[in-house]
Amino acid sequence: MVNEAVDQAVKELKAGGVRITPQRYAILEYLIQYRSHPTADEIFRSLEGRFPNMSVATVYNNLRKFVEIGIVQEMNYGDAASRFDFTNKQHYHAICTDCGKIVDFFYPGLEDVEMASSKLTGYKINKHRLEVYGLCPDCQAKVEE
Repeated sequence: MVNEAVDQAVKELKAGGVRITPQRYAILEYLIQYRSHPTADEIFRSLEGRFPNMSVATVYNNLRKFVEIGIVQEMNYGDAASRFDFTNKQHYHAICTDCGKIVDFFYPGLEDVEMASSKLTGYKINKHRLEVYGLCPDCQAKVEE
């Protein structure tokens, strides 16, 4: 599953004229394998042992390129660090208000929101994003203790 997703993403990058370096491949593989919505610093710390000459700037620059091509979504929540999410299909996020954990979920009926909002506002809608906030199961368990 991970290898198929990496291979498909590599094809998209190559189609966009992006050269695949070992660091670029590793960053992409990390995003696909660990669906934790990591920050660039988290990715850097995880990969620095494999790539001792890689800098945080290299990670940021590659993530920006992935966002530009459209295979990664940058998620800003008002804090200092953006989180990054590999996106191979439209999905939404549930975010814990206590620990910050982010979980993907799929809800097929929400694709209609773009058409409905376009009709209601007159805007030409080209994308949307949905986040819901609450306590994750782990934080709920802590509260109940």
